[in-house]
Amino acid sequence: MNPRTPWQALTRPRFPLGPWPWRAAAYLATGALLGGAVCAVFVLLGLFSLLLVGLPPLLLSALALGGIERRRLRLVDLDPAPDPHRVPAAPGLAAWLRLRAGEQATWRELAYALLLATVLWPLDLLAVAVGIGLPVLLLGAPVQLAVDGQEAKVVKAYLVTSYPEAFAAALLGAVLLVALAYPLAAVAGARAALVRALLTPRESGQQGAIGAVIASRARLVDAFEAERRRIERDLHDGAQQRLVALTMTLGLARLDAPPGGPLADQLAKAHAEAGQVLTELRELIHGIHPQVLADYGLGPALADAADRSAVPVATDVELPRLPEAVESAGYFAGCEALANIGKHSGASRASITARHTGGVLRIDVEDDGRGAADPAGGTGLTGLADRIAVLDGTLTIMSPPGGPTLLRVEIPCPALSERSASSSPRTASSSGRG
Repeated sequence: MNPRTPWQALTRPRFPLGPWPWRAAAYLATGALLGGAVCAVFVLLGLFSLLLVGLPPLLLSALALGGIERRRLRLVDLDPAPDPHRVPAAPGLAAWLRLRAGEQATWRELAYALLLATVLWPLDLLAVAVGIGLPVLLLGAPVQLAVDGQEAKVVKAYLVTSYPEAFAAALLGAVLLVALAYPLAAVAGARAALVRALLTPRESGQQGAIGAVIASRARLVDAFEAERRRIERDLHDGAQQRLVALTMTLGLARLDAPPGGPLADQLAKAHAEAGQVLTELRELIHGIHPQVLADYGLGPALADAADRSAVPVATDVELPRLPEAVESAGYFAGCEALANIGKHSGASRASITARHTGGVLRIDVEDDGRGAADPAGGTGLTGLADRIAVLDGTLTIMSPPGGPTLLRVEIPCPALSERSASSSPRTASSSGRG
């Protein structure tokens, strides 16, 4: 595997003969030049901007410097350096400036610019002077002696008066050039790591992976809802219609059979059994994906579920049409809450309140039961919480001992229509399941 940074290349036997020492030297040299220019610009621009127009010119300069540094990073780091800035949601310079001023990446770039202008560029210059300048001056000792004639002062400190001394200095320079390539590359690698930490998105790979997982889970939810609707249609249009026809045929056969005979009794039993199977199938279809939810939306579906509850339920529901996955999750959360109230709470009354405000669907189901509800106790709410979490929503249960119990579902989602698709607020109803 080819090295992608100077640190990875340091352990290679042929490191001094490869391109990485020169790439490191070029990175530090250009950093010293750029930092010196930034220092001069910031002194002038800083005084001007702070006295007259404030911070915007400094921020714009830091943004430009950040882009240059991410490109210059390719000298010593072959991995891409993505831009951490978001794309504005609205066009225009004003929207762009507002977004940039509110991003942490912009202020990190400003901090890096100040650090480069005050601390980093002198260090870059010192590293290049010691790692490249000193060996090059020693290598040039014979040339300097030839030009000066009698003597030459190498590195402004070492007096050379003969060619053997000059060639000895050149040999020392060659050795230092190779030896100092290692610390020079290490310094360049450290500088590159600092730039990547400040100027590129933090945990960008992990965030991308998390985003892919979230998108995959959302696609699975959509596919699951589509499959539920297909099964519901197949049962409604296939098996249910056949059972209806069978029930009608058995009913007609009962009319033709002699009354009081064994055949009439058998047909009556078969007719009753077919009717019971048809009722159970309708309940099953309704549990898979109720038609009222698909046709009219979450509001009427919750009202219908309240009407069929074993406990009287007062409903206050005003909702527009919402995305199908959101409506399905909200409906089954409400149904599960009502089922738990009827089975476990000992409540005499319950209520459902549902609103869509601020881009968030909120459903509250409250009862006056004994409280102390435990979601981990096999009530079916754990699976619903996972399903709601896929939609970036939350399911919260507040149930102190003695009650009351409040189940709250919150799912961020857009409204598909501003016109309410729910019934008007209803009064308490007390019908059983039918």
